[in-house]
Amino acid sequence: MPLLPRSFVPALVRSPLRGLTFARILRGGRLADAGRLPRYLGLFAIGAVCIWTPITTYLSTAPLRYTSGLSLILPGSGASASVNLDRIGQASSFASSPYAHSSVSPTETYKRLLAAERILDAAADSMAMPTRTFGQPRIELVDQTGLIHVSITGTSPEDAKARGDALLSAFFSEVEALRTDELNMRETGAGEAIGDYREAVLATRSEISRLQRETGLISAAQFEALVAENDTLALRVQDMSATLADKSEAVATLTAALRTTPRLASAALKLHADTAFTALVEEMSDQAALLSRKSSKFGENHPEVRAARDGHATAQSAALARARAITGLGHDALAALDISHVGNRAALLSDLVTLDAERAGLAAELAETDARLRAARTRQMALIDPAARLEDLQRDFAVAEAVFASAIARTQTNKADLFASYPLVQVLEDPSLPTDPSSPRRKLAMAAGVAATIFMLIGFSLGWMRRPLIDRLITPAHASEAQMVPAE
Repeated sequence: MPLLPRSFVPALVRSPLRGLTFARILRGGRLADAGRLPRYLGLFAIGAVCIWTPITTYLSTAPLRYTSGLSLILPGSGASASVNLDRIGQASSFASSPYAHSSVSPTETYKRLLAAERILDAAADSMAMPTRTFGQPRIELVDQTGLIHVSITGTSPEDAKARGDALLSAFFSEVEALRTDELNMRETGAGEAIGDYREAVLATRSEISRLQRETGLISAAQFEALVAENDTLALRVQDMSATLADKSEAVATLTAALRTTPRLASAALKLHADTAFTALVEEMSDQAALLSRKSSKFGENHPEVRAARDGHATAQSAALARARAITGLGHDALAALDISHVGNRAALLSDLVTLDAERAGLAAELAETDARLRAARTRQMALIDPAARLEDLQRDFAVAEAVFASAIARTQTNKADLFASYPLVQVLEDPSLPTDPSSPRRKLAMAAGVAATIFMLIGFSLGWMRRPLIDRLITPAHASEAQMVPAE
C-alpha cells in the first residue's frame, strides 16, 4: 500500500475513522477495541430508524378495519319420496347427498358463487355503495366437513356485520334464483315432452275411435266374448241336433206303430173331443152293427140290408162332413183318417202329437240357432284382423297414457326436488359483531419491529466479533500448508 504524504498524517490521527483500511473493514478489529463502538452505534441508529419509521407511520395513518365472520353448512344426507298413483303408475323423486359424487364439490361451487361478481354487486347495491368499496370476502373451506367460513371487513363493527348480512342475503337470493331457473328449464323441457306424449295419446285414441266406428268392435274383450258366445252356440247346436234326432226317432216309431201321422193323430184327437162328432161316430157304429147283423141274415139285395147300408152310409157321410168341418182336412186326408173311436190309443196319439210338436219346435229353434251361429262365425272371421289391430292400439294407448301420466306426475314431483343441483345450505353462524379491529394489527407490527431490531443486533454482534472468527478459520488452513512443505 503506498505511503501517504506527511501532510495527511495529522488528519488521520484526528479522524474518528483512524486506522480504517479495506483489510480492517473485511476482517474487523479486536474485541476490546472500543474505538469501533461509535461507528456501530451510528449504523444501529440508522437501521433502527429504517425499521421503526415505516412501522410507526403505518400504525399512525392506517384506518381501522373490522372483520365480521359467518359460517355456512351443507347437510350431508339426501332425501327421497315415492308416490303410487292408482291405475297410472309410480312417481318418485330422489335428491342424492351433495357429497355422493367425488367429481362435484358443492362447497367449492358455493365458494365460487359467494365470490361471484353479481352477488357482490347485489350486496353492494343493497348497502348503496360501490362494489370496489364493498370489498372482496375471504372464503375458507374446512377440510373433511361441509363448513364454509366467510369473513368480510368494514370500517366499523356495525358496518362489517351489515356487509356480512348483505352478502348472505344476496347469496341466498341468487341460490334461490338459480334453483327457480333450473326448475323452469326442467319444466319447459318436460312440457315439450309432455306435449309429444299428449299428441301420441290423442293420435292413438283417434285411431281406436275410427276402428270402433268402422267395425262396431269396442274392445278386444268384446271379440273374446263373441268367440265364447260362438263356442256356446256351437255346443248348443250340437245338443239340439242330438235332441232333435231323438225326437224324430220317437215320432217315427210311434207313426209306424199307430200307422198314422202326427197330423192325422191330432185331427183324430180333435174330432173325438167334439160331442157331436162322437154322437155321429156312435150312430155310424150302430148302423155298422145293424148292417152286419142284417147282412148275416139276408142277402145283399134284401130291403133290410139295403136300408141298413143306406143308414150306415148316411151316418158315415154325416160323420165325414162333421170331421171335414172340424179338421179342415181334404177328402184324401179324411180317407186316411181313422174316425172310429180312439179308445186306448188316445194316450199314444197324444204322445205322438206332443213329440211331433216338440220336434217341430226344436227343429225351428235349431234352424234359428244354426243361422245365428253361422252369422256369428261370419262376423267373427271378419273381426279377427280388426280385433288384433284394436288390441295393439289399445295396448299402445295404455302405454302412451301411462307414459303421459307418469311424465306429468314426475314433473309435479320434480317441483319438490329443490336441492338436486344446488344442495341445501344453512347458516351455522350469523355474521358476527367484531369487538376489536382486525387491521392494523398493532401487536403484529410491534412484534415484527422488535424481531427486526433483534436480528439487526445479532448482525452487528457478529460483525463486532468477525475478526476472531475469521482468524480461527484461516489459521488452521495455514498450519496445514506448512505441514505439507517438505524439509530441505
